[in-house]
Amino acid sequence: MYKLICSTLLSLFTGIIHANNLHYETLAANTQTAILHESSDQAASYTEYAAVADSITWLISMSRRLEKFIPDPIEREEFLRTVFYEATRAGLDPQLVLSVIQVESGFKKYAISHAGARGYMQVMPFWIEAIGHRDHNLFHLRVNLRYGCTILRHYLNKEKGDYFRALGRYNGSLGEVTYPQLVFNKWQTTWRYTAS
Repeated sequence: MYKLICSTLLSLFTGIIHANNLHYETLAANTQTAILHESSDQAASYTEYAAVADSITWLISMSRRLEKFIPDPIEREEFLRTVFYEATRAGLDPQLVLSVIQVESGFKKYAISHAGARGYMQVMPFWIEAIGHRDHNLFHLRVNLRYGCTILRHYLNKEKGDYFRALGRYNGSLGEVTYPQLVFNKWQTTWRYTAS
């Protein structure tokens, strides 16, 4: 079974790295999770998914909604298993993560923003130096989701559970309403899910 690994990788890092309005801040102790050496593009396995999911109902429901963005059923299922696993691992609602991905990249694996953020969750490259390994590729599915979920969890902890402010920090638009509202709208409409 997959083990969670905590790291003191950032305990000595005190600098602040700026990129547009985004900047790195030392992660809280409970979110200093190692990004590990998973620099491959492999999806979460069925075993990993089954360890955190109690049924396949979520997978089926979300797959139908995601079909217009990721038409290939195998790629779509691998993507959803990995989103569910990485979101749950970070203590996040998988539907929130899907909402962030839709707003950030429109489910485009190789998306690059004008500021240089990369991949599904639009992770800034400075996070590689701050919390990862220099050989990590932010376009790899699992690496991108691991970073994005870890960073979002950090901001949620920093903002004491305030999703509005955490999302603003994640996007580099703290204090502005547009980005958090876009994510909330997707979370409450497109990706809303109630377990039966």
